Amino acid sequence: MKIKEVKSLDAKELAEKLENAKAALDTMKLNHQISPLENPSQIKAARRDIARMMTELRSRELNK
Repeated sequence: MKIKEVKSLDAKELAEKLENAKAALDTMKLNHQISPLENPSQIKAARRDIARMMTELRSRELNK
């Protein structure tokens, strides 16, 4: 998810996507421990997407 897409979402949608992304990351990590993922860089990309979403939520909180 690009930063442009993150900024276009409202706070409620962003929070929902963040929760879904965190759950998907946990599932991905668990599956990777059991049997290696075909593309382990997906974990890295998911972590970065989560960080982008959290950063945007925090900046909105501070700008209120």
